[in-house]
Amino acid sequence: MRETWTGNADGWVENEATYDAIFAPVTAALLAAGAPAPGERVLDVGCGSGTLLAAVADRGAEPVGVDISPGMVAAAAARVPEAVVRTADAQEADLAALAPGHPFDLVVSRFGVMFFADPVAAFANVRAACAPGARLAVACWRTPGENPIFTLGTSVLVAAIEAHHGPRPVRAPDAPGPVALADPERVRTLLGDAGWRDVDLRPLDYTHAHGYDGSDGVESRLAAVLGTTTGREAHDVLVPVLGEDGWAALLDDVRAELRAHLVDGAVRYPGAVWIVTARA
Repeated sequence: MRETWTGNADGWVENEATYDAIFAPVTAALLAAGAPAPGERVLDVGCGSGTLLAAVADRGAEPVGVDISPGMVAAAAARVPEAVVRTADAQEADLAALAPGHPFDLVVSRFGVMFFADPVAAFANVRAACAPGARLAVACWRTPGENPIFTLGTSVLVAAIEAHHGPRPVRAPDAPGPVALADPERVRTLLGDAGWRDVDLRPLDYTHAHGYDGSDGVESRLAAVLGTTTGREAHDVLVPVLGEDGWAALLDDVRAELRAHLVDGAVRYPGAVWIVTARA
């Protein structure tokens, strides 16, 4: 996962405005659930390029972020200078030592907690850095079938990869990855075993709107796709086979797929996540 997110950092940072826009409903739901207050210390696990850190700082709380990607950490530190941001793995790092001070009052994460190799140990490690009664508010994806974000645009690239290199490995449903916490009962069990209480999961259904800038959102979605692990893999394995002209034609096929799914003139598709809350 460290290698994956280190490689994905450039694409994520380059498309930061897109992610901020399409995930705005998730960010708002997390802030409502966590309710960071002035003077509180807030830990953002998998802080990415700093969206939640900035929101926490705007509310007068003290933001601390950790991420396994140095590129993400550099971007977050530049975006939110008042935040403490560290390159670290939240599942094993001494979080209190990384950012000395009062134990954390709130832990937040937007799509950053699904990648732990040992979720129980990871959530227990995070809890150990928290004050008694501290709050947890994290967002994680529900099932792939509810989330076209995992297939819209990428399906054309995956089909091309498999046509030239055979089937890609099939990931186990609970393996570290985007949908590892899709099962609500598993989430309750993992958090309970890690010492969290009052675990609650609430579904959030919303729309990813790539036309936020007035365009049809096709190029915005394509850029996001190319910045993912699948997009980078497709470029690396297919350009040598197809050549630059063939690669350009394949990207036109992706654009055609996206245009076939325009809603009200823009790329829009549903998102389905859990907003998970608990107390230490």
